[in-house]
Amino acid sequence: MSDLGRLEDLPADYVAALRAQNLVPLWPSLRAVMPAGKPQPRTAPTRWSYAALKPLLLRAGELTPIEKAERRVLVLANPGHTLEKMQASSAIYLGMQLLLPGEWAPSHRHTPNAVRMVVEGEGAWTTVEGEKCPMGRGDLILTPTGLWHEHGHDGDQPVVWLDVLDLPLVHYLEASYHVNGQRQAQLAMRGDRAFVRAGVAPTPVFERTRKAYPLLRYPWADTKAALQSLAVDQPDLECVMVTYLNPETGGDAENILGFYALMLRPGQTLSLPARSPASVFHVIEGGAEVQVMTDRFALAEADTCCAPGYTPITLRNRSATAPAFVFAADEAPLHRKLGLYEVRA
Repeated sequence: MSDLGRLEDLPADYVAALRAQNLVPLWPSLRAVMPAGKPQPRTAPTRWSYAALKPLLLRAGELTPIEKAERRVLVLANPGHTLEKMQASSAIYLGMQLLLPGEWAPSHRHTPNAVRMVVEGEGAWTTVEGEKCPMGRGDLILTPTGLWHEHGHDGDQPVVWLDVLDLPLVHYLEASYHVNGQRQAQLAMRGDRAFVRAGVAPTPVFERTRKAYPLLRYPWADTKAALQSLAVDQPDLECVMVTYLNPETGGDAENILGFYALMLRPGQTLSLPARSPASVFHVIEGGAEVQVMTDRFALAEADTCCAPGYTPITLRNRSATAPAFVFAADEAPLHRKLGLYEVRA
């Protein structure tokens, strides 16, 4: 128990006088907002099964036409924050979005940053500022803050992707809003292949590009090949992981959240240290077991889980014969910008 005193120990007339002036005594609540030693995250280790989620998502497609839904999404909500807050962690929002053949999700832009990790299906696309980005399994598509974007589907089977946004943070800052727009005229992809070779970038002689996000689509084929090459080139490397970067700046692909792809060798167990940011893991190929404190999650393809910050995490490939590939997102860029980033042994 705190020795700083309790609110109920104060005279009722004194508390009433404080509240009449919109004042609150700090000392009874000081340890709640600034605990000793390390934070006490509300983010609870949580797993979302795609096999259980998919039928409910497909039923949403039957129950609600895209014209009424605009974006047909089931939110992956963390019970530690309460389901009503619709957040996976303090700064991360997750949602599984469904687009059926022939549908078009209208053009809009919003202040939260977003990415789309394609889970399954072919024939869908996202247009960002006129640039048409095909969506294939494992592809990562950026829709950064303030950029117009829309989704369409020319295929014949449902397409599902995982939305990852910094919506909880932007909402907390009272800066979250959207603006509807008109259907975009589509242009061919400009930056997709220009940055495909590692270590080199296009260099205009007369004028440098002014695009804050020169690369909007990160094809899974290229990312997987990079992981496989890294594993072969460095057979003793413990953590085979790559970061999705802005190729112009060398910084993170977006400003607030970090995005990564991880390869677990057959039978590998990988122990990650406790870090300050919360993390999300989503299996692209194979299967993985994720242990967070006393929770142990067996993840199949397309399953997702989250882990609070300041907590060690263990990942294990469930297969002894094939690699597993995992997409990860975390709050590390935000923590670094705020000077809060920590790694604990």
